[in-house]
Amino acid sequence: MGVTLAVGTEKGAYLLRSDEARRNWGLEGPLFKGWRVTTFGEAGDGTHLLATASNWFGSALHRSSDLKEWTQIVDGPAWPEGGDRKLTQIWTLTRAGDILFAGVDEAGLFRSDDHGQTWQPVDGLNEHPTRAAWQPGLGGLAAHRVVVDWADPNRIWVAISAVGVFRTDDGGATWVTKNAGVQRTVDEEELDDIGYCVHCIVQDPADANRLYRQEHRGVFRTDDGGDGWVRIEDGLAAAFGFPITVDRETGRLFVVPLESDENRLPVDGAFRVYRSDDRGDSWSVSGTGHPDAATFTAVLRGAMDTDQRKGIYLGTTAGKVITTADAGEAWTTLPWTLPRILSVRVMQA
Repeated sequence: MGVTLAVGTEKGAYLLRSDEARRNWGLEGPLFKGWRVTTFGEAGDGTHLLATASNWFGSALHRSSDLKEWTQIVDGPAWPEGGDRKLTQIWTLTRAGDILFAGVDEAGLFRSDDHGQTWQPVDGLNEHPTRAAWQPGLGGLAAHRVVVDWADPNRIWVAISAVGVFRTDDGGATWVTKNAGVQRTVDEEELDDIGYCVHCIVQDPADANRLYRQEHRGVFRTDDGGDGWVRIEDGLAAAFGFPITVDRETGRLFVVPLESDENRLPVDGAFRVYRSDDRGDSWSVSGTGHPDAATFTAVLRGAMDTDQRKGIYLGTTAGKVITTADAGEAWTTLPWTLPRILSVRVMQA
C-alpha cells in the first residue's frame, strides 16, 4: 500500500503519492493555488477536509471525496459576528470516531457532529476561567494541537500557544491545565498555571497515559496523562524545536532540534532529525541521508507526520519534503522545491 501525503504551503496544497515501497513519488498540484493551506483532516464519512487562510479573505474549510474536487463548507468554525475574537486560521483538524474537532486562532476549540458540515464552540475550554489572561506567542494565540485519547475518547488534550496544555476527562464539558514540571515562558506569578508556549504534543501508541511535549522551554514526557512532566533531552543538539511525533510500529520518537528561540535554525547549519528508542530517555541522530551542505531551514509544528508503519514525513520552511520508510534508518529528500511548508498530513486515499 502506497501513501498519499498532503502538503500545505504558503501558496497552495500539493499531493505526493508513493508506490507500495514508499520509495518513488509523484507530485500533483498545486490545489488552491496562491492560498495559504494550513491543515488537513478526514471526516468519519470518508471525506477529506482542507483549511485555507488569507490575510484578506480570512479562513475557510473545504471538503472533497476524491482529493480533486473541493467544495467550501458554508458553516465552518467561526466566532460570533460582532464579538472581540477573530478567527484567522484553522490550525488543526482531529477526528474522534464520527466527531471532528478544530483548533483555531484566535485560540478556541470547535466541534462537529455531522462530519464537518456545521460546527459548535466547545465553551468549556473557550470560556475557561483563565481566558482573560491568555496571551499569544510569536505565531499568534493558537489552539494548534488536539489529541484524543485512543483508550478513552472522553479524555482529550489541547495545546494552546502561548497558554499551555489543557485536559478534559468528560468529553469537553470541563477542562483543567496540565503543565506541572514545565517552566513558564511568560514569567508572571499571578498567572494561574498558564503562560506556557507548548509547540506540540503527541500520545504514545502503547501507553495511553504517556505523552510527549515539544515545548518552547524544551522536550518533556508525562507518564500520568499530563499531571506531571519531566525533561527528556539527553543527547539532543538543542532542546528548542517545534514538531514531535512517534511511530506506532517501532515506538520511536522523532524531533527536529533548532538552536534556540533567538536563532530558530539548525545548530551550526547541520539539519538533523533526532530519534529516541527509549521513550525519550536518550536521543541520537536518526540514521543517514541528511543534507551534507550547511542547511539553514526549520520544520514547523504542523509539518511532520507518520503513517504509523515506519514512515515519517516532514516538510521544511525551504519547501523540501524529507521522508523515511524505515523509521529513520535512511532519509530521502524528494526532488521538488515547494513554497514554505506549513503542514504535512498522511491521508487515507
